[in-house]
Amino acid sequence: MSTPQLVVHHDKELMAQAAAARLITKIVDAQASRGQASVVLTGGRNGNGLLAALAAAPARDAVDWARLDLWWGDERFVPEGDPERNITQAREALLDSVPVDAKRVHAMPASDGPYGADVEAAAAAYAEELARAAGPENHGGVPAFDVLMLGVGPDTHVASLFPELPAVRETERTVVGVRGAPKPPPTRITLTLPAIRAAREVWLLAAGEDKAQAAAIALSGAGEIQAPAAGARGRSRTLWLLDTAAASQLPRSLYPPASA
Repeated sequence: MSTPQLVVHHDKELMAQAAAARLITKIVDAQASRGQASVVLTGGRNGNGLLAALAAAPARDAVDWARLDLWWGDERFVPEGDPERNITQAREALLDSVPVDAKRVHAMPASDGPYGADVEAAAAAYAEELARAAGPENHGGVPAFDVLMLGVGPDTHVASLFPELPAVRETERTVVGVRGAPKPPPTRITLTLPAIRAAREVWLLAAGEDKAQAAAIALSGAGEIQAPAAGARGRSRTLWLLDTAAASQLPRSLYPPASA
C-alpha cells in the first residue's frame, strides 16, 4: 500500500475547489488512456462540497460524463429518495446537472428496494455488481477504481467503517451491512477495507477543527481497527486533502506537499 501524502489548503472552500480540479484531471487522464474512468464518491459535508465545486467548475465539461462509472463507498440504508441518502445528495450537488449515463451510476440499494429491510442481502447484491464490473486484471473482485474518495469522521471512521465494529475487521467480503452504527441512521451498507485498498488512488477529505484529532490519530501510526482511516490506502497513492483547521494537530514534519 502507498504511503500517505498530505495537501493542506487554507480553508474548506479552497480545499473543495482544488480537490474538484484534481478529480477532473484524474478522470480526463484515465479516459484518455483507457477510454473510461471509475470513481467512488463519498457523502458528508466535505464530499458534497467537492461535488458542488465540481458542478460549478468550468472545466467539468472536459469530462466525458458518458464514459464515467460512479460508485459509492457507503450508503445509509433508508428509503429511495430520502434526503439522508448519499445518492440523493450527490444528485442535488452534481449529477442532475451533468450528462451522466444512468446505467453507469451504481447506487447502493435502498431499504425499500428489491431486498427490503435485509441489509446483508442488499450488501451482497452490491458486491456482485462490483464483481461483474471487475476485469481479470483487477484486484479482489472490484474494479480498479481510479479514485476512491472518503470523508473522515471525528471518530476516525471512513465510509461506514467505525472503530472496533465488525465491518472494519472484515477481510474477505468487499461489501457488508452495518447495524448499530454509532451515528444515525444505525443501518448502513459499506465497502470494506479490502475493497477500498483495491483502488489506484484513495483520497481522504477532512476539513474543520472537529476533524483535527482524527487526522492526527490516523496519521500517527494508529491501527486500522481503532482508527479505520489509518487503514484506507490506495495501491499507487494515498492522498489526505485537509484544510488548516483539520491539519492543526499534525506535526509539521508531515506537511510536505504531495506531488501533482
